[in-house]
Amino acid sequence: MTARIFQQPKHAMQSGKAHTDEWVLEFAPSEARFADPLMGWTGSGDMQSQVKLTFPDKDAAKAYAEKYGIAVRIHATPPKRLKLQAYADNFR
Repeated sequence: MTARIFQQPKHAMQSGKAHTDEWVLEFAPSEARFADPLMGWTGSGDMQSQVKLTFPDKDAAKAYAEKYGIAVRIHATPPKRLKLQAYADNFR
């Protein structure tokens, strides 16, 4: 059972920074998805893919994984770049 730990990015439609400081532990899929022959919906028998755990920091997520013997890959968060500009720059 493998998982990945990453910091939740903000959504494209989100202007605020809510929930961007949380770290997420998400399990990797253990089996491929398949199309249902009757309805055509995509499905899977993998229940771990539905589990998404949130933690206040990276160390807490890593400690949880170590406690339960979960192999993890930690994805580093890219540095946040702040683009400073004046409102008048929109009209040049």
